[in-house]
Amino acid sequence: MSTVKEMLDNKGRVVHTIGPDESAHRAIELMSEVKAGALPVLSEDKLVGIISERDYARKVILLEKSPRDIAVSEIMTTDVFTAREETTTDKCMAMMTHHSIRHLPIVDGPRLVGIIAVGDLLKFVVNQQASMIEALQSYIMDETGGSG
Repeated sequence: MSTVKEMLDNKGRVVHTIGPDESAHRAIELMSEVKAGALPVLSEDKLVGIISERDYARKVILLEKSPRDIAVSEIMTTDVFTAREETTTDKCMAMMTHHSIRHLPIVDGPRLVGIIAVGDLLKFVVNQQASMIEALQSYIMDETGGSG
């Protein structure tokens, strides 16, 4: 079983975060700059929420609020689902599907150590399957003397 640790070792552990007192405008601006669909919200190095493009669209745009006048803390999701590095990728996929979330912060105790998105999981699984297919094809070719 593959784990989140393997994914993060492959993908990288850089996590862009934002504070709860920053404006919604700054959050969406930062998401655009770093090409992310969500940002973990940290207060005193503790995960207190997550803000996504979905939060912004539903809680700022649809309600016609001013993004410069509304704080991240007012629109972020506070009931954050997380995983640990030991969590299997299958469990992450199941959790994300069940809770209809696209981003999953990875924690080590109280410390944020990474974040994975649905796209990261998909890419990781596809690459693993491609490696397995290549290994099986190589094995078959060796066993049959290259005749397939």
